[in-house]
Amino acid sequence: PGLVVGLVVGSLIFTSSLLDGTIQSVSYMVTTLSDETNIKIIGFLYLFGGLVGMMNISGGIKGFSEWVGTKIKNERGLLGLIWLTLPFTFMMPMFRIMMIGPGVKSLAKKMNVSKQKVGLTMDISTESVIVLLPVATAFVGFMVSLVEGSIRDLDFGMSPYEVFLLSILFNFFAITTLVIGLIQTFWNRSERDPNVKGVQEQLEEEEHEFHRIGIKKELSMVKAQPWNLIVPVFLLLGLSLFLLWQDGKSKGAKTVFDAFSIADATFVMLLAVFITLILSFIFYIIRRQHLSELLYHFYDGGNQMMEAISLLVLIWSLTLSAEDLGFSSFISSTLGAFLPAWLTPATIFLLGSVVGYFIGSSWGTWGLFMPLGVSLAVSTGASIPLTVGAVFASGAFGALASPLGDTTITTASIMDLPFVEYAPYKLKVSVIGGVISIFFYLALAIFI
Repeated sequence: PGLVVGLVVGSLIFTSSLLDGTIQSVSYMVTTLSDETNIKIIGFLYLFGGLVGMMNISGGIKGFSEWVGTKIKNERGLLGLIWLTLPFTFMMPMFRIMMIGPGVKSLAKKMNVSKQKVGLTMDISTESVIVLLPVATAFVGFMVSLVEGSIRDLDFGMSPYEVFLLSILFNFFAITTLVIGLIQTFWNRSERDPNVKGVQEQLEEEEHEFHRIGIKKELSMVKAQPWNLIVPVFLLLGLSLFLLWQDGKSKGAKTVFDAFSIADATFVMLLAVFITLILSFIFYIIRRQHLSELLYHFYDGGNQMMEAISLLVLIWSLTLSAEDLGFSSFISSTLGAFLPAWLTPATIFLLGSVVGYFIGSSWGTWGLFMPLGVSLAVSTGASIPLTVGAVFASGAFGALASPLGDTTITTASIMDLPFVEYAPYKLKVSVIGGVISIFFYLALAIFI
């Protein structure tokens, strides 16, 4: 409701008319749904949700949970498993969360581990790691292109990719939260007080007793068959890597790293999950799964992602409204060029983090603040790589901390957590990482 009110109010301010404002609100949503990248993400989420539904009714997730449950005995082992999946799922944040989320959720419930803590570990191991990788992710091409556009007219003596590589060392927020996540996983005590109810148990008690009772009972009675999860998951992973290579190769890439960097990762993930769905469907039919059950739970699984999809559509629409109202121009004109050099990186990080929190998009934050950050660095004499790192760090803060972030929404949907309650839980860690980052930006700005 808050997003709808924000969208409508923004549209009314922009048009100064009740009828035109309402029309503008719908126009923003239509524009959002017409965007090629957005519809790829929506398609990926729904199809992957459908695949999870099929894995559920076929006993794949139940079988995997029981099998892994014999190997993992405590919270530390479960959180460690999340990190161990990173080498196979690092290409794209949403892809990683959707890949590991269902299995991890089942294990967390079985082991009575806090789903919020599990979700936080998933998000930290996703956002904080992927933005630090210089190759083979969906982010690299976009990040380098932003740097290139911002330094194109400067006689800087470094290529955009070299600036990007150097800025990774200065993404203090991602580095800090990565360290916090690892400490939480491997050095934090995993015991819990049996007399204190976890947040997820309280949330489950608040759920209406009749909601999805039939499906829950049906899923509890399925026969455990781990191969019904293992085969589709490895098929999806293999197809994703192969199609990334093929797409990059078709665009002129000579090496695997180049191919992964320039490939259209969003489309490749959608294509991979589509092919996996077809082959998995055939696989389940051969294994004597009922056609009607597979179809029913495909749609049920996809529909479970509609809350996340609806939120993303509203957030994207609200972003369009903010741009039409001159949000980025306001930020630029307010800052001006009055900052001293030693304050520039820290200020850019702080402002970018605040904006990133409210728009929930790392890409949107980077797009808004990269030109501003570089121009301020030039005018104040601040270090350009340090300032570029601060811009990327601010986007990472917004993506991790914001209740409007796509990773927050997707993780909350997968783990059955209300996102407006899950986001404040993550905000505590994010604020700690943000404060530490500001200290580093102030300290380094004096010496660089």
